[in-house]
Amino acid sequence: MDIACIMVVGAGQMGSGIAQVAAQAGYRVLLQDLSAELVQRGKGSVARLLGRAVEKGRMSPEERDATLGRIEGVTALSAASGAQVVIEAVVEDAGVKKTLLGEMDRLCSPGTILATNTSSISITELAAATTRPDRFIGMHFMNPVPLMQLVEIIRGQATSDQTHAAIFALAQALGKTPVTVRDYPGFVANRLLMPMINEAAFCLMEGVASAEDIDTVMKLGMNHPMGPLALADLIGLDTCLAIMEVLHTGFGDSKYRPCPLLRRLVKAGQLGRKTGRGFYQY
Repeated sequence: MDIACIMVVGAGQMGSGIAQVAAQAGYRVLLQDLSAELVQRGKGSVARLLGRAVEKGRMSPEERDATLGRIEGVTALSAASGAQVVIEAVVEDAGVKKTLLGEMDRLCSPGTILATNTSSISITELAAATTRPDRFIGMHFMNPVPLMQLVEIIRGQATSDQTHAAIFALAQALGKTPVTVRDYPGFVANRLLMPMINEAAFCLMEGVASAEDIDTVMKLGMNHPMGPLALADLIGLDTCLAIMEVLHTGFGDSKYRPCPLLRRLVKAGQLGRKTGRGFYQY
């Protein structure tokens, strides 16, 4: 499949990161969000990261300008008619995603592949909101997208071999290492990561140790670059809770029950770095 243009729906942290790596790989990118302000914020984030790369000598000013020039900000979903691949990167909410994907299905040309950056929601369930489940697939990037090598490629029940091959090759063209995963709750990455974060929250709630000491144990004892509570703040506690809910509901196993402290912080609006306070204060 020849891919010249990729549309990324959602210009937040994940969407702007996906747009950046696609543009750096030479693709024309349409970065879409609900308002011009949100689109500009996403493009601004890309510009800042590329600027740092220039400062560190990892990229020339000409390469930076060329990369930014390949990203076009749009607010109309109808722009997707010119894209061969659309990657959805909006909030981790099944209802929101289904509504959006149904609209994208209507607006895109018949041959367009729809991909979702969901971190835990069933690909088969989301594909059912479209008329092209054979051309629907999960493409789960890790955060932060420009730095992290892994992409989980998740096949839904009806995903065709051709769609899988095209998206697997696209991930490689973006400089990533793709891993094919079956459609189970949380896939692999978050099925392993989120219970660890959740258990760290239980340790904090039960007074086993302070947040700093819990994170120090994992950094120095297990050689993790970041402790689980600091990582949760980076991801967003609302996202962590949503993924734990998917695991708990999907498997029906009490070992995935979300920690009450995690629930309480989300209810308080203390979502981590993006709100200035979570397990830590920023």
